[in-house]
Amino acid sequence: MNRNYFHLHLVSDSTGETLIAVSRAVAAQYQGTVSIEHVYPLVRNADQLARVINEIQSAPGIVLYTLVDPTLSDELQSACAEFGAVSMSVLEPIVNLFHSYLGPAQSPRPGAQHTLNSEYFRRIEALNYTMAHDDGQGVDEFESADVVLLGVSRTSKTPTSIYLANRGVKTANLPLVPGAPIPEAIFQLNRPLVVGLLASPERIVQIRENRLLSLNVADNTPYVDRAMVSDEIAQSRRLFNERKWPMIDVTRRSIEETAASIMDLHRLHQMKFLSD
Repeated sequence: MNRNYFHLHLVSDSTGETLIAVSRAVAAQYQGTVSIEHVYPLVRNADQLARVINEIQSAPGIVLYTLVDPTLSDELQSACAEFGAVSMSVLEPIVNLFHSYLGPAQSPRPGAQHTLNSEYFRRIEALNYTMAHDDGQGVDEFESADVVLLGVSRTSKTPTSIYLANRGVKTANLPLVPGAPIPEAIFQLNRPLVVGLLASPERIVQIRENRLLSLNVADNTPYVDRAMVSDEIAQSRRLFNERKWPMIDVTRRSIEETAASIMDLHRLHQMKFLSD
């Protein structure tokens, strides 16, 4: 049956991030069909689950869930079967695979991946560092970064930096501004991976024009001049080539894809840095 939309119920005993990421990745394959998301985080007792079941019953659709408690999981599955909503435990196949290899988990806990452990505090430290070293701030401290991003205005340096920080990667970034000298400290960097971000002139102009429009600023400036933008990008490319810094063209990449490429480059950079 073809549908223009469907209800997607995401039931989690934690934050729901896993369900959101998985479901959106699949839903994106169905162009022309819109998922109406209903997210129910922190469902950990029967009363909370009862409220969720009532909402699912009023708008049946696809139900995905991550519930560690087998009693809650069974109750949700039975309720969905009663009123014709298809349901699936997203983690169960993976849990079964781990179980077959490692044996049963010692202590199944809802939201165990979000405990305040060293990894969590590492991400917080990375985020604090990244916010303090955004847009060229504290350039003399860039040596303590894991990654340094360079690029002309509107090459997604800041959102990419924040995404990397949420993965525990301390990231600094510096805009390349026409006529402005690059701080000498950038050329002295040793520990961080330096990555150049590029995009097509058309893409940069489009983003800059939208930016000026949102600010109610006239668009007859060199900032959005096609020829000058092309020259900016060409100069940045020459710089990256001269310094042998890896380059990533973000024209058709999402922030997530760009960050994944950078993390892979960072892994190789760390291996080389440690072996030297």
